[in-house]
Parts: sequence; C-alpha cells; structure tokens
Amino acid sequence: MNPTLKFGGLIVVVLATLGWLAVGGIGESKSYYKTIPEVRAMGDNAAKARLRVAGDVKQGSIKHIGKEVHFTMIQENQTMNVVYNGTEPLPDTFRDGSQALADGRLQADGTFHASKIQAKCASKYEAKPGGGKPADASYAPKRVS
Repeated sequence: MNPTLKFGGLIVVVLATLGWLAVGGIGESKSYYKTIPEVRAMGDNAAKARLRVAGDVKQGSIKHIGKEVHFTMIQENQTMNVVYNGTEPLPDTFRDGSQALADGRLQADGTFHASKIQAKCASKYEAKPGGGKPADASYAPKRVS
C-alpha cells in the first residue's frame, strides 16, 4: 500500500474521531431553561435531560446540611425542592426571595439536584417607584461644583 494513502487514511480517521467527539460533547452540554410548570409538564422526560430551572427562592426554605444546601423554588404557585452540592460557593445574591437558576437533573423523587446555582436579587438594582435612585445607589459618583 502506498505510504501517502496510509497517511491520508490516518488523517481522515483522526479528523472523523475529533468531529464525533465535538458533536457528542456539544449535545451532552446542552442545557435548556425551563420554568417549574414546564418541568412538571415534561413528566418522565424531565429526568432524562440536563435542565436549567428558574424560580424564586421560597422564604425561609434555605437549609445548610453538611456540604449540601437544600431550598425550595417557587413559580406560578408551584414549588420544587432543590439540593445543591456543587463545588462553587453560592452567589452573594442567593437569599430568600431572590431569583435563582438551578442547573442540574431532576431525580425520580421529584427533587432537583443542582450542580450550579445562579442568583440575582432584582430589587437591589431596580429604580424606586417614582423615578428614584436604585436601592443600592451608594456607588454613584457625586457631582462636585
């Protein structure tokens, strides 16, 4: 067999393998944003996919148990129990009433096991009613005459 043909065949095999790994990796890392009612409507299919679920952290539901954080998200009068056991610390804005986005998988018992949590406290940066300054406007530069 011609050495050039062998080398060309080897390159084709390597490129095909790299393409297959890239496509498989992209498909595995897909994560769709869902609301709690949408996850409930998915039924058994929800446990088969990696999901990102959004909701508000229910007042008084945050509990630290060992290295895990247990809390409840609520949206449209539907709740979902969440267990976070990721390696990253929780965001500073994660607290009662904040909006949270949990990235992980729904278990058979209906508990969502999150490996990543994102949170924001919308009221901290919104303008006060009547056109006032945001609640945390202490960072604003002062005008000197």
